[in-house]
Order: sequence, then structure tokens, then C-alpha cells
Amino acid sequence: MDRELTRSLAGRRILITGGTTGIGRATFLALARQGARLFTIGREAEPLAETLRLANLDAGAGMNADVACHADVEKVFAAADARLGEIDALICCAALGAQPLHEMENDDWRYVVETNLVGTLAYARGALDRMLRRQEGHLVLISSISPDIKARGESVYAATKAGINAFAMTLRKEIGEKSIRVTVIEPGSVGTDMQECSLDEQREAIAQGEMLFAEEIAEGIIFALTRSPRCDVSLLRMEPIRQKTA
Repeated sequence: MDRELTRSLAGRRILITGGTTGIGRATFLALARQGARLFTIGREAEPLAETLRLANLDAGAGMNADVACHADVEKVFAAADARLGEIDALICCAALGAQPLHEMENDDWRYVVETNLVGTLAYARGALDRMLRRQEGHLVLISSISPDIKARGESVYAATKAGINAFAMTLRKEIGEKSIRVTVIEPGSVGTDMQECSLDEQREAIAQGEMLFAEEIAEGIIFALTRSPRCDVSLLRMEPIRQKTA
């Protein structure tokens, strides 16, 4: 019996959405160090170029795209196919923060839903179209503890993340027999571009144990990716030791 408990990421073909900022960027750089073959997308040209430079990868390892744009989905997968050939794993990191529903314009809250929830489903569908042919693959979806803590001000954001959780846990039952794994990562408070506080305030919160580095969430993602094909880390919740819950 094969008792190998972990697998190498060297040469693994991985598509990351939102890989140019925050948790996505930290994950992209960590995977590059592990020798994975990568393709990522981000909305802005400058962060994309900087991320690829830090990863020591050429411009063909990423492109500018908006996960909320339906027309971009096929373009991204066509580019990823050309770069990687196949996709062994999809990591959905692209997301936006939000204000309470009644404080947002209709177009704005709809854009958050299209980015956080609909975009995640669209890219999961694109990856599944490829993975199901091979009966192998791994979807890693970045959610949040927001649906559980239900903090004031997070009604729209929490709704999108709750949708990801329900989608992933149900999808896992639908495709598990196809040897495709589904992992949900639920970060607590993390120092990223999404935070409204300043960088100095983030550093202070991290020092006080009230916030995590994005790199710590990246390590959790790598843990899930490196388990044996028998093991599906279905849900991994990662919080700072003094997580605020209101």
C-alpha cells in the first residue's frame, strides 16, 4: 500500500485568480519558490508586472483580467492552456471588500457579488471542464470567517463568502468520486490591501496578534495542496490568536 503522505508541488500546473495582491500574491510567490508552473490574473498592470518580477517569471505567466467580466473567462483559460497545457489546481483568491448593503450603490454591490461569488463559480467551472476529462484536480477557494462571525458592516461581503462555502461543500459531494478535491480556506483578519486601516496600523495589529500575515494563509494553502491524493482538506480555518469577532 502506498503510504506517501505528501506530494511535491514542483512542476504542478496552477492557475491563481487575484494573484497580484494580498493572499493571492503571497501564494503565487510561495508556489513559485516551490517550483510550481504558474499562471495568474489581476486587474491592474503594475501589480501584475511587479509580482511576476518578484517570482522571476516572464510576462507570459500572467495577464490582466477582471474575474467579474464574463468575456475575460474564456480568454484567461485560453492563455492558461497555452502556458500550462493542463491545470492541476485552481486557487480562487480574487475578492473585494464591501460596505453594508444600504450604503452601497446598486452597481457597486452587484460588482462585489460578481467578483467574489460569481467569479469564483465561473473559474471553478472553467477548471472543472479541464479536470473532469482527466479525473484529477484540486480547487482551492478562499472564503472567510465572515459568514460565521457576522460582523457589522460585512453584510454583502459575508453573503458572498457564505455562498462560496455552500457551493464548495455541495460541489465536493458532486465531484469527489471523480478524484477532484475541493478545499475552502477561511482566513480571519489578514494584513492585505483589502484592509481599510493603514500599513502602520496593520503592522501594529499583527504585532498584537490581532491580524495575520498574508504569507501565513499561503502556507495553509500549500498544506492543502501538498496532501496525498487520498486526503482532501475540505475546510481550513485560520485566525489570529486575538481575532476580533464583532
